[in-house]
Amino acid sequence: MSTVLIIIIVLAVIALVAFLVVGRKAKERKDETRRVEAGQHRDEAKVSSARADSREAEAEERQARAKREKAKADEQATLARTERQQAEDRHQHADSLDPDVDEDDQRSRRQEGTQEGTQERR
Repeated sequence: MSTVLIIIIVLAVIALVAFLVVGRKAKERKDETRRVEAGQHRDEAKVSSARADSREAEAEERQARAKREKAKADEQATLARTERQQAEDRHQHADSLDPDVDEDDQRSRRQEGTQEGTQERR
């Protein structure tokens, strides 16, 4: 083999090794950039997930509060209807005992009570 051929082969091997080293370094830099980017996306995803969890918990608390308030309102409405009926029953009983109240007075009082109850519910 001639010396020129050996030099060309050695230079080709050196160039190939240099090309492989540079290519590997470039791939490592690219991989590191992707790792950093992936880490940033994961961090953003964690923050978004935490916000979503917080908002979901807040919504559940509001729903529970609303449910309790509705139950209270329903209970109060039921109590008011019961009290209204008891008052009407007492009026009727008092009218039935009172010798000065005739049936026309009793009817007009019932009608007034019914109208007042309708207006209060509105």
